[in-house]
Amino acid sequence: MKKAKAKTTMEIRDAILNKALPDVIFDGWSMDSIAKAAADLGYDGLTIKAAFPAGIVDVLDAFADWADRKMLDTLGNSEDMRVRDRVRHALINRFELLSPHKEAVKASLKFWLNPLRKPRAAKITWRTADVIWDWAGDTSTDYNRYTKRGLLSGIIASATLVWINDDTFDMSKTNSFIDGRIENVMQLGQIISKFKK
Repeated sequence: MKKAKAKTTMEIRDAILNKALPDVIFDGWSMDSIAKAAADLGYDGLTIKAAFPAGIVDVLDAFADWADRKMLDTLGNSEDMRVRDRVRHALINRFELLSPHKEAVKASLKFWLNPLRKPRAAKITWRTADVIWDWAGDTSTDYNRYTKRGLLSGIIASATLVWINDDTFDMSKTNSFIDGRIENVMQLGQIISKFKK
């Protein structure tokens, strides 16, 4: 009889998150809902502790990481796209795949609004920006790398708030906002480039 392959920590996290997400709409994010989802999948308390050692903070970190990976799975090849179009495409895809989980995202935003949690939230947003720029083909290693990711982090944070309140069926408000912000960043980049020269 073939032995079942042991699951990685990431696979266990993903399974628990996917099981818990439908209940987050009603109950919000809590370790009780995570424990219930884990129990339904046959995981015990020790497994939960190993998967999310810092509790709900790690749960929401894992949720953002799951969204980043799901986004990458949908993006495909970007070679025939302009850089700004790659970044736009990635951002919009991320919001589209999160649309069924908008309430979960809204609940996570409420959690991260606590000033004591903002440094961790900033790191998570930076990670998403880094994933997008890497996929878009950015290979810079100097200060430009940090500038680009910092600017995109700002777009992600503000666009998320617009998306949360976007009641259009095609996310037109979110799309328009992202287009405007990316255009602003590109103009700023041109100004900085001219200044350096």
